[in-house]
Amino acid sequence: MDPITAAALAALAGGLGGEAGRQAWQGLTALVRRPFGQAATQGTQNDGAPQVSSGELEVVALEGDPADPMRAQALATALGVRAALDGEFRGLLDEWWQRAQASSSSDVHNTISGGTQNGPVLQGRDFSSLTFNTTRTAGSPNRG
Repeated sequence: MDPITAAALAALAGGLGGEAGRQAWQGLTALVRRPFGQAATQGTQNDGAPQVSSGELEVVALEGDPADPMRAQALATALGVRAALDGEFRGLLDEWWQRAQASSSSDVHNTISGGTQNGPVLQGRDFSSLTFNTTRTAGSPNRG
C-alpha cells in the first residue's frame, strides 16, 4: 500500500479536488467509522494494552482545521496504526486510497483555437459558482 500522506489528507479535508475530493473525504470518514476487526479489538485498556484510535477523532479534528499539519499527521498515523492491526481495514483503506489517487490525478488539457475570442476565457478544472461581469465595448459585435 502506498503511504497516505498528511498533505493529501489535509487537501481532501480542505475541500481541494472539488466534487471528487469531497466524495473521497466522505468515503474515508465512513471507513474510519467501521468497527475494528476481531484481532484488533483484543488489546483494550482493561487488560493493560494501549487503546488504538479508530481515526474518528482525528478525522473530526482535521475537518475542523484542515490547515493544521499536526492534525493531518495525527490522522495519517492513526490510519497507519489501525491498518497494521486490522487486515480487513487495511484492505479497505488501500482500495479507498487507490480510488482517491485515481480521481485526483486526472489530467486537464485546455485548448483554444478557431480565431478571436470576444470575452473571458477560463481554463482549468472543476469550476463552480462563477459569475462574469463584462461590459460591451464600442467595437464589440451585438449578439442580442
